[in-house]
Amino acid sequence: MKLLSNLFIPVLVLTIIIYGAKKKINVYDSFLEGAKEGLPMIINMFPPLLAMILGINIFTNSGLIDEMFQFLKPFFYFIHVPLEILPIAVMRPLSGSFGLALLNDLYTLYGVDNYLSILASIIQGSSDTTLYIITLYFGTIGIQKIRYALWAGLLADLCTVILSLLIVPLFF
Repeated sequence: MKLLSNLFIPVLVLTIIIYGAKKKINVYDSFLEGAKEGLPMIINMFPPLLAMILGINIFTNSGLIDEMFQFLKPFFYFIHVPLEILPIAVMRPLSGSFGLALLNDLYTLYGVDNYLSILASIIQGSSDTTLYIITLYFGTIGIQKIRYALWAGLLADLCTVILSLLIVPLFF
């Protein structure tokens, strides 16, 4: 399987080159034209992406999340929500890769076949990177009225967490 995945992109590129040669298309010039057309889009994507990365780093490195969880710890303990999944539930809408890193840390601490890991995996797989999508895609094409999309996306992420907390205990 690893050999197949390693060969996929080179075979795809070779297939495109052979198809272009068969249709008598200058594949290299077509590639350069596409790259020229894509460059303005990349330049438009950079400021929102930079702002989002900066915001995430400030938010995570400030220690605000840890303080917030310590403050809310009695409430979550009362409603039987494991505190270990809260960082994933909070950070997943911000950054998919940071959510995966937190999930990997959870796997390392508790293993992959326990209640917390399964719960966190379902939250990670079912939720979306709402703020990333809104920042990058909406910012790139210039949509400024994001209020309803933001609330709908965050509500969907919250529903994912709540439903995971309700359904996973039924099967585990």
